Amino acid sequence: MSKALTPSQTIGPFYWGTLVSSCRADLAPAGVAGERIEVALTLHDAEGAIVPDGLLEIWQANSHGRYNHPEDRRNLPLDAGFEGFGRASTDIKGVARFGTVRPGRVPWPHGGGQGGGLQAPHLNISIFARGVLNRLATRLYFDGDPALAEDPVLKLVEPARRGTLLARRDKQGVWHLPIHLGGAQETVFFDC
Repeated sequence: MSKALTPSQTIGPFYWGTLVSSCRADLAPAGVAGERIEVALTLHDAEGAIVPDGLLEIWQANSHGRYNHPEDRRNLPLDAGFEGFGRASTDIKGVARFGTVRPGRVPWPHGGGQGGGLQAPHLNISIFARGVLNRLATRLYFDGDPALAEDPVLKLVEPARRGTLLARRDKQGVWHLPIHLGGAQETVFFDC
C-alpha cells in the first residue's frame, strides 16, 4: 500500500497551482535606475541531473544599495516599481530566469569579528524543490567584481568553495549560476 504525500513531506502536489501562479521574474520595470541584467539559475540534484520542477526566489537591494524593506532606513533612493523580490520556476532544462538590475553594495550589519564594511553586490536566493523540506538559502555574486575580496559573508566561506557562489557572464551578457543541491559540486548554503 502506497502512502499519500502530505504537505510536510514535499512542496507538491499543490505547488504548481499556488506558488507558480504568483511568479514574478522581471524585477525591474522601465524607469528603474541601474544596469539591467539577466540572470539564469540552473538547478541540479546531488547526482548532477537537472531539476525541472523547482522554484527559486531572489531578494536584492536596488542599484543604489537599498532594500525595499521598512528596516532599511538608510538615506538612499528607492525606485518606484522595484520591490527587489522575484520568483520563477525552473523549466524543462532546469533553468529559472530573472530580469533585474545589478544590485548596489549594502553594509554588513554585524560586527561578529568581520569588522562591518560593505558587502559585494549579490542576490539572495531561496530554493524550493522536491525532496527539500525547508527552503535552502544561498547567494549569487558576480565573478570578477573587485568588491568580492572585501565581502564579509564571502570571507566566511572556505576559499575552495567560493566558486559555487560566483555567476559567470556569457557572450550574450547573461549571468549564469549552476546550483547543486548536493554531491561533489554542492553549492554553499547558509543558515537563515
